[in-house]
Amino acid sequence: MLLKRIKELGLNTIIRAQKTGCLDVCDFGPALVVYPEGVFYGSVSINDVDEIISSHILNNIPVERLRLKFDRTTQV
Repeated sequence: MLLKRIKELGLNTIIRAQKTGCLDVCDFGPALVVYPEGVFYGSVSINDVDEIISSHILNNIPVERLRLKFDRTTQV
């Protein structure tokens, strides 16, 4: 859905979305990470895609309710 939505919005020339494995955060459900910031999102659903795109990707405001926060002792 994320890849499809990025293409529909014409953002596929400036944004790359890549399918991956579990990113070592499988315990948090479907996850994604936004680089270069390295912001991890967990328990992401199809309903969250537009919010992540409009808030974080287009306006650099992370979606705090989905954001996974790690302390320095947590390995990702």
